[in-house]
Amino acid sequence: MNTKKITGSEALLNALIAEGVDTIFGYPGGQAIPIFDSLYDYADKLKLVLVRHEQGATHAAQGYARVSGKVGVNIVTSGPGATNTITGIADALMDSTPVVVIAGQVPSSLLGTDAFQEVDVIGITQPITKWAYQVRKPEEIAWAVSRAFYIASTGRPGPVVLDFAKDAQVGLVDYVYEKLNYIRSYRPVPNIADEQIEAAAELINQAKKPFALVGQGVILGNAEEELKTFLEKANIPAGTTALGLSALPTGHPLNKGMIGMHGNVGPNMKTMECDVLIAIGMRFDDRVTGNLETYARQAKIIHFDIDDSEIGKNVQVTVPVLGDAKETLAAVTEYIRPTDHPEWIASFRPHEEEEYKKVIRKEVFPEEGALKMGEIVRKVSEATGNKAVLVTDVGQNQMMGIRYFKYSRTRSVVTSGGLGTMGFGIPAAIGAKFGAPDRTVCLFMGDGGLQMTIQEFGTIMQENLNIKMIVLNNNYLGMVRQWQELFFKKRYSGTVMANPDFVAIAKAYNIGSRLVEKREELDDAIAEMLEYDGPYLLVANVETHGMVYPMVPAGASITNIIMGE
Repeated sequence: MNTKKITGSEALLNALIAEGVDTIFGYPGGQAIPIFDSLYDYADKLKLVLVRHEQGATHAAQGYARVSGKVGVNIVTSGPGATNTITGIADALMDSTPVVVIAGQVPSSLLGTDAFQEVDVIGITQPITKWAYQVRKPEEIAWAVSRAFYIASTGRPGPVVLDFAKDAQVGLVDYVYEKLNYIRSYRPVPNIADEQIEAAAELINQAKKPFALVGQGVILGNAEEELKTFLEKANIPAGTTALGLSALPTGHPLNKGMIGMHGNVGPNMKTMECDVLIAIGMRFDDRVTGNLETYARQAKIIHFDIDDSEIGKNVQVTVPVLGDAKETLAAVTEYIRPTDHPEWIASFRPHEEEEYKKVIRKEVFPEEGALKMGEIVRKVSEATGNKAVLVTDVGQNQMMGIRYFKYSRTRSVVTSGGLGTMGFGIPAAIGAKFGAPDRTVCLFMGDGGLQMTIQEFGTIMQENLNIKMIVLNNNYLGMVRQWQELFFKKRYSGTVMANPDFVAIAKAYNIGSRLVEKREELDDAIAEMLEYDGPYLLVANVETHGMVYPMVPAGASITNIIMGE
């Protein structure tokens, strides 16, 4: 076998290329300089995107991974560089996003001496990663990188951290790379059990009121077509989680909308009426279930999942179906009978009509008053032909975005689900644009989340990224204010925001921008934004006390739905 002696930094970059990496989000520093020095010679193979904060690097890697289906990669230095990635790593773990975080570290001889910018990266990140490993010798690099990518991308995806001591970066090694496809102690995909497949099919065949809950696991498993075939064969209506929204096109007749705290009324109500509940690649998060003591007690529950630790964790399951959703859905579909459930499906209609009358019509088609978040989201989505990638920050902008944007393609929603990370939006949109350069990327954010990572405007400027950004500006931390209004006697503590001139800030970064406050200006402003050749910030001043309805109060039954005034 031919080998060549190269530095550890070069070995790292060659290993990344062997794993199909083409884009790296990073920020240099003292203990990572050898890696960045080597990157200088690899510019034709590896695109380095200079972020403005290491948190931005991890969120950008997440956005890249979510839309591309590949592993996102970022490289940072030691100490504060590494600790600044923690939020993104935790976010990636919660949302099953495959990222590999590469951190510089002090030389091996200085480990444990409290050297300048030394921190125990492995100790800090082990609880929030699938795997964390410290590389001390250049001979370990090829092995560690192949293992990192295999673990991050297989089974239930997630983050991996590699901590590179400086001597591993500068030492010489005979580089040989072999992609990994097996680890003895790691079983990413459980074996499919025939008895589980048959038992699930039998329950579905007996069901009079079946209902499916579709999660991101369908997208991660590339099982969108298998899902449609499964649902259509037995005419099973479905609701989706926030992260699973684009697994099924919005306009599909069996797609009944989003479930959970700010989900649609029909799916939430029918969860409590169905006789067989079929969960597919979702984890029964508390924002979906509400009060577990009352959740779906009437139903027999089938749970499709690749991660056996999720089975029975929150909800008792009648039949678990372990395995890759692409395979297990197809297997169960073979056994289920073609069925119609016309009365059951029709029973969603009254709830849809009620929600439209009490919530959607007022939020999405207002005729007077201040601009509303929902109408802006709807108009932007329609103007893109409902084909864009939606990226959101966290808060009211997030809920309005995922509720009223429409999806015709998979991998079209990039949002922080499990961790709910404000500041996620801008860097995630940067990553999404690199991950899907031919797609329109629309970012919705609030005035609060925008200012948490506003420095990433510098990256957008430097790369001239054609991202369409919409600030739904209400001069509040809107979601917390909503809770204060509903449950804390309107005591607005710490939620009123005095904001800068966002348009002027955008102009300082050479980003196209416009302020819109009047309804009659909105269509023209959106058209200008979408037609603009380059990044654009549309600042929309919306009603200050807007509310996201429907809403299930935290800890309440999911049928305890607040519909507004």
